[in-house]
Amino acid sequence: MVDLQTQYQHIKAEVDKGINEVIESAAFIKGPKVAQFQANLEEYTGAKHVITVGNGTDALQIALMALGLKPGDEVITPTFTFIATAEVVALLGLTPVVVDVDWETMNISIEGIRKAITPKTKAIVPVHLFGQCADMEQIMSIAREYDLYVVEDACQAIGAEYTFSTGVKRQAGTMGHIGCTSFFPSKNLGCYGDGGAIFTNDDELAQKMKAVANHGCFVRYHHDFVGVNSRLDSIQAAILDAKLPHLNEYIAARQRAAAYYDKAFANNAHILIPGREAASTHVYHQYTLRLINVNRDAVREQLAALDIPAMIYYPIPLHLQKAYQDPRYLPGDFPVAERLAACVLSLPMHTELDEEQLQYITRNVLEIINK
Repeated sequence: MVDLQTQYQHIKAEVDKGINEVIESAAFIKGPKVAQFQANLEEYTGAKHVITVGNGTDALQIALMALGLKPGDEVITPTFTFIATAEVVALLGLTPVVVDVDWETMNISIEGIRKAITPKTKAIVPVHLFGQCADMEQIMSIAREYDLYVVEDACQAIGAEYTFSTGVKRQAGTMGHIGCTSFFPSKNLGCYGDGGAIFTNDDELAQKMKAVANHGCFVRYHHDFVGVNSRLDSIQAAILDAKLPHLNEYIAARQRAAAYYDKAFANNAHILIPGREAASTHVYHQYTLRLINVNRDAVREQLAALDIPAMIYYPIPLHLQKAYQDPRYLPGDFPVAERLAACVLSLPMHTELDEEQLQYITRNVLEIINK
């Protein structure tokens, strides 16, 4: 699904230099490489504050902890997403309220958000799924109308750009009160271990989140509230700082691969290519097809036999997961998410895909589906 080894070979000198500088300095935790990467990521995203943390799940948890929400407060999030989005809500004693998604973009349904708001609703966590932003103009409008926080889960969409109707352009993760991202190795900007970051333009929230991530400390050994221990280590920061200048070219490579897939599959009655959010660019963390009147699992097995990996993101919506079963939600309540879970298939998508590989993948997908 990804080719990190070939990508590394192209930037080996830059990555090795950064790692060696950290080892020679022995500044492994909170060293200058971390501060340098944070500053460079602020410049890239336009966020006023970037706070690096241990992983994307930590980023989401720390963001919600900083908002001062109370047990029982409701947080709206899509049911078709990775489990971490609801997991951190539940871990904090908050109430996850899941809603359906849009069939085309697979992002959170605006109508679903409006229907889910109650007097207990305190926040919305939209997920920028597979690499494109949710409809942030409408989400921010709803948030202002009901005085809600917005925490963007941009773990799959770093580098995606959203254009508001006013013409203002903003990067994924920088439009809500807080944005979160992950640097898991397979992400568009990935390290060689775990890592994550939080974005905000709010000075007070930035200070609070820095303290939350550092055991609840504003001043060393003075713990003002219960926090956590979450940080990006210096070696991972050095790797990310070496890769950041290449992020736009990585995005462009993914977009070229997606365009190739689009063209190959455009006129097939059994394949729907990814729908696009009109206001957002797409950075293609995943390229996810919807297969119609096809045995999706059989297609995946046949592709695997040809050494073509394909993944199912996500086979079970949150409201049907055992850990999150809730009497409020029954099978059939979120028909779009349930239909997507039964028909989505993600093809290889990474920066190193060449035309020969793309031809091999698309030819075999079409042969299998057209049998």
